[in-house]
Parts: sequence; structure tokens; C-alpha cells
Amino acid sequence: MITGLSHMTFIVSNLDKTSMFWKTIFDAKEVYASGSDTFSISEENFFLAGDIWICIMKGKPLTERSYNHIAFCIEESEFDDYLKKINDVGAEIKSGRPRVDGEGRSVYFYDFDNHLFELHTGNLATRLQRYNS
Repeated sequence: MITGLSHMTFIVSNLDKTSMFWKTIFDAKEVYASGSDTFSISEENFFLAGDIWICIMKGKPLTERSYNHIAFCIEESEFDDYLKKINDVGAEIKSGRPRVDGEGRSVYFYDFDNHLFELHTGNLATRLQRYNS
């Protein structure tokens, strides 16, 4: 039985630059940096973003972009603050999809290795409520 999310791992070309990305946008706290030790397949850093364990590992970045993404919940009142953080880091913001009233606001953005992220003010319950009304 699935009891929750263990962690997410992203392969990145530059650990320092991606560490700054996670720390600045997501207020992630670095809890481990392997340095030249490789207990896994390459150098890696671990973060906590809220209570979510994020791993970044050094390697070849994605060569293509897609709509595959990770969406994080944020409060509506924090939306503009997060938008500023994304711009401050220099991350590329992607045009969002058309939305219907009541499903929340979103901003989509790429990291430096073509991973797509979303910050969303809604949740599953509000989305289903809107779609079923």
C-alpha cells in the first residue's frame, strides 16, 4: 500500500545553480551534499521543500521539454511573491493553459535543465467541484 511520497529526483547539469533555484523559489533547505562521494550514481544534494524530500543529481539534463510537470500547492496570497522569486532566479515562465473560473491560478516555469514546475493555488477537491458543477 502506498503511504505517501518518498522523494523526487531531478538530474541536473549544475548542482550549485540548481541548488540556488530550489533554495530561492521553493525556500528549500539543503540537508545533504555528497561532494565527491557517490553513494548513488553521481554527486547529489538533498533538500526539504516543506516536508517533501527533493534530490538533485549531477548528470546530463533533459534534451526536450514536455508538459510533464510537478505541481506544488501555494496559497493565493503568495502567488505574486512566488512569481517574483521565479523572475529573480531567471527561470523561464511558460504560458499557462486556459483556465476556467474556480480551478485556481497557476504559473508554469522551467528550471535550467528543462524540468517543468507548476505553482498552483487550487487542489483536487476544488478542481473536481468546479468540473462537476
